[in-house]
Amino acid sequence: MAFTIAIDGPAAAGKGTISKAVAAHYGFAHLDTGLLYRAVGKQVLTGVTAIEAAQNLRAEDLQADDLRTPEVAQAASKVAVIPEVRAALVDFQRVFARRSGGAVLDGRDIGTVICPDAEAKLFVSASAEIRADRRFRELVANGLRVDFETVLDDVRQRDARDMGRKDAPLRPADDAIQIDTSELSIDEAIATAIRAIDARRAG
Repeated sequence: MAFTIAIDGPAAAGKGTISKAVAAHYGFAHLDTGLLYRAVGKQVLTGVTAIEAAQNLRAEDLQADDLRTPEVAQAASKVAVIPEVRAALVDFQRVFARRSGGAVLDGRDIGTVICPDAEAKLFVSASAEIRADRRFRELVANGLRVDFETVLDDVRQRDARDMGRKDAPLRPADDAIQIDTSELSIDEAIATAIRAIDARRAG
């Protein structure tokens, strides 16, 4: 039986960590849809056109080791505003969402565009400063030399692009349960998400 959980939110709000934990908790398959755009963005950095990269994306492209770099993240945000790119990736996501046994998808337009009929929808957010601090610590831990103000500026620019784009802007679905993780530990955020999903499943 298919049961789709859509988890949206801005960069570094914690939606990826929550989504993986939720998928493990229920035994559902998980798709980080941001990786689709990162994989396209990475190919654009090598000279491939965004539309061509999206139309020819393969599952193995999502396994590349360097999809989490700041350069790829910025490229992903830029290609995500291209309607033809988004259209090419929609079917991939929708087929995954309705697989038997349940699915968790996290991204920026899952509950609003990709899976508007998802049985459970969450919108995970946090302040720009908190999210920038999380991303800064992650990058430093991975050995990258960055400064906090640059990371904060990147977060704000990305928010502006994601929320301001004409096609599928980042916003909570009308029926999404909103979770602000600014003051929550990882365990608290995961527990809050599971309680919300349990309530939807029971209903």
